[in-house]
Amino acid sequence: MNRKIMFKNKNNITNPNYQRIWQTVQAIPYSKVACYGQIADLAGLPGKARLVGKALGKVPEDGWKGQEVPWYRVINSQGKISFPVESEAFAKQRDLLQDEQIVVIGNKVQLKNFQWLPDLAELLFKLDF
Repeated sequence: MNRKIMFKNKNNITNPNYQRIWQTVQAIPYSKVACYGQIADLAGLPGKARLVGKALGKVPEDGWKGQEVPWYRVINSQGKISFPVESEAFAKQRDLLQDEQIVVIGNKVQLKNFQWLPDLAELLFKLDF
């Protein structure tokens, strides 16, 4: 099993908001992270940070549009992994971030060092909406 797959979704979800979120998460570069609210804003869904979490839990098993959705690059606004520290999900997300040279101390990533801050040109070429 691909260790980057955290949640399996065998349903054919066609929610257009989920698709916007998945596409935005796909744009996060290797070795960078983004916050749930940041993804919501960039996807044109301001104030919908919780929807981002829900959408990441519904990513199809084979990704979206033939590409993985790197769910593990999304953390909370305090720079913390949102899963409970003792959980398998926490360990999986931490390990995947560390595989990309993102430093996780305890349950936290220093946003000033690793947060994705895209410029307008980057977004115009990566997002379809």
